[in-house]
Amino acid sequence: MYVNDCPAHAAAADAALGGAAEAPGCLLQSDLGRFAFQPYRENPLIGPTSATLLEMGALETSKVAKDHEWWRLITCIWLHAGVIHILANMLSLLLIGMRLEREFGFLRIGTLYVISGVGGSLLSALFMASNISVGASGALFGLLGSMLSELITNWTIYENKCAALLTLVLIIALNLAVGILPHVDNFAHIGGFVSGFFLGFVLLMRPQFAYINQKNSPLGLPPGTAKCKYKTYQIILLVISLVILICGFVVGFVLLMKGFNPSEQCSWCHYLSCVPTSKWSCKAPGNYCVSSQLGDQLNLTCQSTGKSGTYVINNPSNAEALNHLCLGLCS
Repeated sequence: MYVNDCPAHAAAADAALGGAAEAPGCLLQSDLGRFAFQPYRENPLIGPTSATLLEMGALETSKVAKDHEWWRLITCIWLHAGVIHILANMLSLLLIGMRLEREFGFLRIGTLYVISGVGGSLLSALFMASNISVGASGALFGLLGSMLSELITNWTIYENKCAALLTLVLIIALNLAVGILPHVDNFAHIGGFVSGFFLGFVLLMRPQFAYINQKNSPLGLPPGTAKCKYKTYQIILLVISLVILICGFVVGFVLLMKGFNPSEQCSWCHYLSCVPTSKWSCKAPGNYCVSSQLGDQLNLTCQSTGKSGTYVINNPSNAEALNHLCLGLCS
């Protein structure tokens, strides 16, 4: 929010507008000063502008594919659109991550978290090419995916296996179903979940009981009865998962580098991220305006609402002022 500096941008917009219209005030400006949030109608999640997020490292496909800013695939994981967004993600992280970290340690879960986040960012960049994406949702879904694969690969050590599996599958299905709501990047969720699922077979294997008993036995075991640390099926799942992960990430990076847009080849894939109903639309927010200028008069028309307005503006090149005017027309 320090970089966003809503009061300064609002003041610059007011000066450029020259009284043509009043730029909306910043949220909690009197209490937070420079750290104030953008107006609620501009960011209902209570946070900065999309321009600030982009400056700080948000994911945008064109900047990754054309400008080769690959670091955005990682930095976007640590950015959030607002206070509500980060609180929701941190609550999920507490509920899911603490249990996994206690059982498997910071190093393994941290590695899984970051790689799953990158997997979510990669799929999002491929399918949501026109959107700006931020948030740790992909990494969190990676933790959910790893819980499922951990249950499968360590199947023999669990009691009430079927009940645990059904409960976990239900939780995962409900969370993925939320992704069909508008303005939720479900491709990041799916990419993170799939990455975490296969990473779980690699990072979250537990030794079989017979090996642990053999290792802790004070008398040892007779010759020829030594047990392997892992079961054969665990090793097979590990190898298969590694191959799938490596191939998946390599293919994804190559397609992104070549500017390939899977949505153009898959007419139904967009339904994985949003399903339109009578209650909501899956179209992107319509805060886009067509402008024309004659002298110091500026004509704006909002593309989504059709509303038009004419303004006298001191500085027509001030993008912040134009954005405020357009936002007022479209809201």
